[in-house]
Order: sequence, then structure tokens, then C-alpha cells
Amino acid sequence: MVAVRKRNVKMFTFVFLLITITSFVLNYKHQVTITTWDIKQLIIQFSEQFRKLIKYPRRPCSCTTCVSERGRSLWFDQRFNQTMQPFLTSRDALIPEDSYRWWLKLQGEKSPKNINDTLKELFGIIPGDGDPLQERDIFTCRRCAVVGNSGNLRQSQYGHDIDSHDFVLRMNRAPTAGFESDVGSKTTHHFVYPESYKEMAENVSMIVIPFKTLDLRWIVTALTTGTINFTYVPVPRKIKVKKEKILIYNPAFIKYVYENWLQHHGRYPSTGLLSLVFALHVCDEVNVYGFGADSRGHWHHYWENNPSAGAFRQTGVHDGDFEFNITLTLASIEKINFFKGR
Repeated sequence: MVAVRKRNVKMFTFVFLLITITSFVLNYKHQVTITTWDIKQLIIQFSEQFRKLIKYPRRPCSCTTCVSERGRSLWFDQRFNQTMQPFLTSRDALIPEDSYRWWLKLQGEKSPKNINDTLKELFGIIPGDGDPLQERDIFTCRRCAVVGNSGNLRQSQYGHDIDSHDFVLRMNRAPTAGFESDVGSKTTHHFVYPESYKEMAENVSMIVIPFKTLDLRWIVTALTTGTINFTYVPVPRKIKVKKEKILIYNPAFIKYVYENWLQHHGRYPSTGLLSLVFALHVCDEVNVYGFGADSRGHWHHYWENNPSAGAFRQTGVHDGDFEFNITLTLASIEKINFFKGR
């Protein structure tokens, strides 16, 4: 309701300013040409201008180009579905049946807890909404940096550029301490799942990507009883994250990324691709760093030394090559800016 009220106020302000400016210009024109001001003519001219304004489609943001704009690429338009909601919120905590059945198979969870009861308990603990990324505004230009974990970030000197963005999205165990000159120090949102959790600063929003019902139950216990400490590997019993800073990635959105963007390649999308498509939906300008191999063809994390050129490329779960081609295609049609690093 607050977001709707803000949009209404901004729209009213815009129309009011338009009327004022139009009145001034037309009044000045009439003052130059005639001595009397024809209010009837003014109304007619303003009505014509207003009809043109209503007829002309509104742009989704105030950037020079907006990533969600359609009509620029058939490839993009066939895949991008603006109606898909990236977040699971307290106001919309329902997962469609087909999405739920597909999601249950991702990690083969046996005897999962009732999903409706789990979501009710979860959103009884966390607010689940109110994050800035959940509100869109056509009067702003929301610049986002999606920072992957590739070794090509080493000696890239991208740090300052990354930190200049409105929102900086990072993922999994990515550290910044000691790598600031290359990867920056600013983080606004961090994507994790229980097995990849890392402690983060108080002002960082944690976006949990759930791959099974147990992941959602882990959030509940990590904020309360601390009873879950193992999924398929050990996970933290407790987490130090403010409840209002916890956001839930929508399982239905995972299915959308898999079907629309991955075209069923791999078993399910990687955190990197889920973060990238997420950004296409919530940001106006998307700049991508730390994706793909380094200049020698090596696939590794920037904080590790890994001589294997094939690491993390084809895991049997994610199709790294196909996912990377999606990134390159988005860059080629100028939907994202892709920084290759070293």
C-alpha cells in the first residue's frame, strides 16, 4: 500500500507539473501574439497533449534504456515474462501446484514437511516483504551489479565500479575482505542456500534460494530453536541475520528460469543464473562481473587456486556452458553489460 501511495503521489506531481508547464508555455505564446488569453483554446491544446501522453506507452524506468523494455529482441521477448514474481512474500505465499511438484524433485527430498504449514510458520517469523528491490518506480534508474565468483575477477580492478551501483548482488561464499580492489566492498543483497551460507554485514539482505522444503524449515529453526544442523552436509544451527533482512526466492521463479531461459538444460539453474535472471526482473540497468572462465580458460573461484580448466563447468547438475551462452547473448543484445575481467 505504501508503494502504491508513493506511485500515486509521484504520478499526480508529474501531471500537475505538466499542466503548469503547458499552461505557462501556451500562456506566453498567447501573450506574444494576442492581448487576451483564450482559456478555451488552452484547454483544447492541453487535452490534445494529454491524449498523446496517455497514448504513448510509458517506459518502465528513467534510464536511457531499461532492461525490461520489450520490442528490441525477439529472443529476449520470448523468454522474459514480466508477470513472474522473483520473491515469495508474506502477502503471496502460495506456490502453484505444478511448480511445487517440479521443485520437490530438485534434490529428491524424502517425506517433506507440509509446505503450507512451513510457509505459514516462516512468515510468522520474518516479515517477508518491504525490501527496496521489491518496489519498482518508473521515475528512477535502478543500477545493479551482479557479481559472480569467477577467477577472472583477479587483478581486474573492478572494485570501484562495482561499489558505484545502487544495488550490489553477490552469491554463496563470496568474500570481499582482501579482494576489495577487484570485487569491491559493497554488498546490498547476498544469495545463499543453507549449504552455502556465510555470515554477512547487518545492512545486507539475505536472499535464500530454497531447493527443498528442508531449506525453508532451516530458516525457521536457525532463527529459533537451532534444531537443524544437517541437510546433505552440515549447516549452521543459528544464523546472525536480522529477520527483516531475510527474503525468499520464489520456487516458481526457479522453474521459470529453468524452462524459459535454460530450456531444460541441466537439472536446475545455478545460483549465478538465478541471480542474473532475478536482476533482469528487479533492476533497470544490469552490469555483470565475475562470470565465466578466466583468460586462460580456467573455471575457478577468485579466492582459490585451482589449475583445472574444467572445474565448475559441467557438474552434472548445472550446464555451465549453456548458462554462459545465455549471459553472452544478453550482452550481445545489450540487455546487460558484461565485464570479462582477466
